[in-house]
Amino acid sequence: MKPFLFLGTRGEDDVAASEYAAVLRYSGLDERDLRRVRLEQQPLGEIDLRDWSGIVLGGGPFNVSDPYSSKSANQLRVEEELRTLALRVVETDFPFLGACYGIGTLGNLAGGRVDRKYGEPIGAVTIRLTEDGRADPLFGVLPETFDVFLGHKEAVSRMPHGAMLLGSSAACPVQAFRLGRNVYATQFHPELDVEGLCRRIEVYRHHGYFDPAELDEVLARARTGVVTEPPRLLSRFVRLYARGRRPPVPG
Repeated sequence: MKPFLFLGTRGEDDVAASEYAAVLRYSGLDERDLRRVRLEQQPLGEIDLRDWSGIVLGGGPFNVSDPYSSKSANQLRVEEELRTLALRVVETDFPFLGACYGIGTLGNLAGGRVDRKYGEPIGAVTIRLTEDGRADPLFGVLPETFDVFLGHKEAVSRMPHGAMLLGSSAACPVQAFRLGRNVYATQFHPELDVEGLCRRIEVYRHHGYFDPAELDEVLARARTGVVTEPPRLLSRFVRLYARGRRPPVPG
């Protein structure tokens, strides 16, 4: 089949590798069929969408709502490259699944707004699907309510024009939405398990998500979470959008 493209923005090798490994595991793909580009290390370059089955964008410490003056040249480059790609993806309705940073990337398009109004602390949160979410080809594989792992400073306070709301939480109205038929964004991390969450908590403890003095408390709270359903989004995304088949390898 045509491979999928995974875009990462994490500068820390350990968590970047852990995120990619989790997406591989839960999508059912191998590295041959899920090619990774670390945008914080290299420019995206020219992407011919005809070469790919779909695109998955992971999370990271960048926030689109950060003050412009606080953004590094590298962050500004990444944001501009992702915005350019996102506009093409939406225009062509190309299969796209953006997690966390993906909702920031898509959420600012077409009159949408991403700001600090609906941030949520690190931990497990219950998501409820909307009627549209329950009927959606991707999200419909999930139960009406399910728990996710997340932790974010920013969120969508106003969806882009034409976006369809798929899921919400008590503290954050927009947890997932769809543009067109094939472009998805989630506030939560579908690939995240307890081990991966605890690794990120330790690595990002000085990034403003919580008081570093509360590290042990945040870790303990994270370990109580039971999250089982979100990874199904990754395998379902592959089943929906994998294009073509590889010929058998001569043996």
